[in-house]
Amino acid sequence: MPYNRKLPDWCFVKLVREPGTETMLAAKIRGPADVQRLLIERVKQLDQEAFYVVALDSQSHVRAVHEVSRGILNSSLVHPREVFRAAILAGAAGIILVHNHPSGDPTPSADDRAATRQMVDAGRLLDVPVYESSGATATCRSPKLACSPKQGVTTT
Repeated sequence: MPYNRKLPDWCFVKLVREPGTETMLAAKIRGPADVQRLLIERVKQLDQEAFYVVALDSQSHVRAVHEVSRGILNSSLVHPREVFRAAILAGAAGIILVHNHPSGDPTPSADDRAATRQMVDAGRLLDVPVYESSGATATCRSPKLACSPKQGVTTT
């Protein structure tokens, strides 16, 4: 029996491309330098920490970059719920976590390491791997960008 009752307009979803948005070929992430190039313009002028998730497809192409939170001078609040909401909506096969250090010191804090462990655990549960490697912030070379690059990326 078909459902013939008219639904209110607010029940419908429309996909809209905002004016001024452009489609472009997705960047391929091969290592920390690619992540840095992708986000440096967004974070270089920030005076507070910002936390981003870079959603990747199965071939390491960027599907989306989402600012999860913006904090204060030396911290930002982040929770797996917000990180993985963005990743799932983007259809990510994996994610890279990125945040800046306005102090210029890319050394991960104890809070950075704890948050990364929490995201990795949540990613395992959801089967959306969090690509990271230890000591990656030293490789990122930007005074304002600390990143956790994809582990085992081929550089071919």
